Amino acid sequence: MENLEQTAHGYIEAGDKEKLRNRLRRIEGQVRGVQRMVDEEAYCVDVLTQISSVVSALEKVGSLVLKDHVQHCVRESIESGGSDADEKIEELMAAVERFLKV
Repeated sequence: MENLEQTAHGYIEAGDKEKLRNRLRRIEGQVRGVQRMVDEEAYCVDVLTQISSVVSALEKVGSLVLKDHVQHCVRESIESGGSDADEKIEELMAAVERFLKV
């Protein structure tokens, strides 16, 4: 996997990077736990509860990335008066729709 910091196409605040890494590591552990539950034939409702927890955790990660995108990429484009401001807004709307599964 390539280093995202070297091929920057977006922006994530330095303090948020560590938060994201920590959350993603926890999510990784949760997913392994779900795999283990399936292997051990845990009660279906318990597996579904854990899956719901993973989905919620991923949504929090997505929300943080989305916040950084708006606060940096979109704001910068609008404030600079660049010709790509409308494009950035459309891109943002498409990302929000995907994120919300609208």
